[in-house]
Amino acid sequence: MSVEAIQTSPRVTAEPDRPGLRRRLANRGIDGVTLMILPALLFVLGIFVYPFLYGLVLSFNPLEGDALANYREFFSDPYLYNTIGATLRLAVPVTLLSGILAVPIAMRVRLLQRQRLLTTILVLPITLGTVLVAEGLLNYLGAQGWFNRTLMTIGLIDSPLRLTNNYWGVFVSLVITVFPFTFLLTLSYISGVDPALERAAATHGANSWQRFRYVLLPLLIPGLVVSACLTFVQAFSVFPSAVLLGAPSGPTRVISIAAAQAAFEEYNPSKASAIAMIMAAVQLLVVAGLLGVRSMFYRGSTAGGKG
Repeated sequence: MSVEAIQTSPRVTAEPDRPGLRRRLANRGIDGVTLMILPALLFVLGIFVYPFLYGLVLSFNPLEGDALANYREFFSDPYLYNTIGATLRLAVPVTLLSGILAVPIAMRVRLLQRQRLLTTILVLPITLGTVLVAEGLLNYLGAQGWFNRTLMTIGLIDSPLRLTNNYWGVFVSLVITVFPFTFLLTLSYISGVDPALERAAATHGANSWQRFRYVLLPLLIPGLVVSACLTFVQAFSVFPSAVLLGAPSGPTRVISIAAAQAAFEEYNPSKASAIAMIMAAVQLLVVAGLLGVRSMFYRGSTAGGKG
């Protein structure tokens, strides 16, 4: 073949192999490991997302009136909208007190050798349940309970103290039930701080308070805010304690009681769904505010390393 024929003949180039479907999906982050979360995703959609969306749609379909009739009724009736304030007056102090107690206790527990034993004792209320804790407090703090009888026997009081069927009974019950979660989360955050940071501050002459104030606290605040969010959500959804230990038609008539009454006493699921949506909106606003505060602080690693 002549040189001119070679130059003028079309060139045949081999086409690159097209990657298979599995490889193309893997390049996009979809592989066997990723597909393992599919059952969990379906569970979340079926148990949480779908009921929420169903309740949201149901809240705009009242038995009478237009789409916003349930919401107008709620915010025009003081007996209904005051439940928001009653719930916040319980949830906010419980959240603050649980966090204030959890920090020093967790700092002490992380230094102990028998950490598991003390941690087990502190989280024991989780295994009891809200109803059992409420019944125990009724027997202990009631007018004829052990606490009042002991105080009257030793002569400190002449008549029983009213510690149940009011605000303080619900408050104590909430602290007992939500504190274990706050403590466990706080302990995990504090245990994740490298002790070398405190030793370095001590080397520079910082006392225990200064080490906590200027070293530990800035590192812990982002985690403590997340812990506060979870504690608040749990405390805001209080129901059994408010019924058994509080005054359901008085100062401890929380928003969950209003939703339950609308659903099971008035047989108005649309109104109950609207109250539940308002409840979720209040929680979302508080959590969003706390997370906004969290973004102002350090969120990097708290572990030491070489460098």
